[in-house]
Amino acid sequence: MSTNSWSSHHPWRGVMVATALPLRDDLSVDLDAYAAHVRHLLDHGCDGVVPNGSLGEYQSLTADERARVVRTAVEAAGDGARVMPGVSAYGGTEARRWAEHAAEAGCGSVLLLPPTAYRADDRAVLAHYAEVAAAGLPVVAYNNPTDTRTDLTPGLLARLYDAGHIAAVKDFSGDVRRAWELAELAPGLDLLAGADDVLLELAVAGAKGWTAGYANAFPADCAALYRAAAAGDLETARPLYAALHPLLRWDSRTEFVQAIKLSMDIAGRPGGPVRPPRLPLTADAESAVRAATEKAVADGRR
Repeated sequence: MSTNSWSSHHPWRGVMVATALPLRDDLSVDLDAYAAHVRHLLDHGCDGVVPNGSLGEYQSLTADERARVVRTAVEAAGDGARVMPGVSAYGGTEARRWAEHAAEAGCGSVLLLPPTAYRADDRAVLAHYAEVAAAGLPVVAYNNPTDTRTDLTPGLLARLYDAGHIAAVKDFSGDVRRAWELAELAPGLDLLAGADDVLLELAVAGAKGWTAGYANAFPADCAALYRAAAAGDLETARPLYAALHPLLRWDSRTEFVQAIKLSMDIAGRPGGPVRPPRLPLTADAESAVRAATEKAVADGRR
């Protein structure tokens, strides 16, 4: 089996979809639609799902909603190891509680940002990840320095890995050069592409997985793209990447949730509205996303 493939021993590898959460017009969570969506993703080549991430609007959910989303994902997946919930919170104590809930639900791993209440220093970051790792599930660090203002640099990630606090990192920095430094400093740490629009570059650099956003709308093509890229089949991967890139770029923009949900609606998937503080796309942004998505649909993307 390829080292870039999902397995129960490495349940964060492969194509793990950062799932959008379907909302009804009254902004209530549609768990039935979400369960059907999880099954659809797995049936179309994706390896697992990541509920309660930024794309899943976890910050706007109540504690009960957040817990029910995880349980729904596990039941729909039929194998809890294929579910890697986001457990991010202001601090390690609350994040550990969510990690313990994930363990009780049967999940295979968890995804964790550094502390989000302030710009944490290295000492605080190490303590944060140690606290959550104590829950017993493998922890995938999530580096998103733009939004959190805390940068998990290759050197800091190596320290976290050497301490046994993390098994992998979802990198959303956009800096593909880091892949090579990380491989030198922590060769056993799995790198996961965290931004859709650098997937090919990071796969070439040795990424073991993709925490994908636009797979919500086009799961089969995203799965095919990842597998070709991971196998070094650039003849297949490059034109597919180029065709999808006008959409993949939206994953790195502030309006990524709104854009992906709109694309889902157009592609026949359950997207729906977003919760505040997010607002609908501007007319110009909606027009751009709609045009790119409609072209993808017309080209047979699925």
